[in-house]
Amino acid sequence: PSFNEEKSVLILLEKISNLFISKVKITDFEIVFVDDGSTDDSYQLVKNWMQNKKLQMTLIRFRNNRGKSYALNAGFKEALGEIILTLDADLQDEPNELFNLINKINQDYDLVSGWKRKRNDPWSKTIPSLFFNFVTSFISGVKLHDFNCGLKAYKSEVVKDLNLYGELHRYIPLLAAWRGYRVTEIPVKHHKRKYGYTKY
Repeated sequence: PSFNEEKSVLILLEKISNLFISKVKITDFEIVFVDDGSTDDSYQLVKNWMQNKKLQMTLIRFRNNRGKSYALNAGFKEALGEIILTLDADLQDEPNELFNLINKINQDYDLVSGWKRKRNDPWSKTIPSLFFNFVTSFISGVKLHDFNCGLKAYKSEVVKDLNLYGELHRYIPLLAAWRGYRVTEIPVKHHKRKYGYTKY
């Protein structure tokens, strides 16, 4: 999912494609990019990049900004893989963590969430997030440190069983656990934002 990240999207796509090309056959992965109603040049940049690459790639564009839950939901519907990986487009998530998520999900889990143990964000984001995660974990009984991390790996059956809207993307691990799926987390790297400001 991406909203007004024109300075980041091509860097991210190059990192993802180079990572997977170095690890697996080019026919064994796909990229699904959801432009969530961007008003900058993000969509055209990604479209041009996609046309110049011989990759399996789907580009979805919303006419207006609908939010992260809707963007993820649209991507989930299009994704064809056995394992679905998500990360944000702002370069704060580290693409190299994707294969760590895959390794963990192959240990008989259905959803693996990233845990930004060292989060490089201002206190105005980190303090509310700590409170949210503590309360959600305490009330639900689902013992995670970071429910809302963009870095996640899912078995395909999990994403097909979700119907996201509003702010439900914040509760994906909780929704999955309530449906009986095996959920866990691993620590992941988190970078400072280089360009722009947070949109989600």
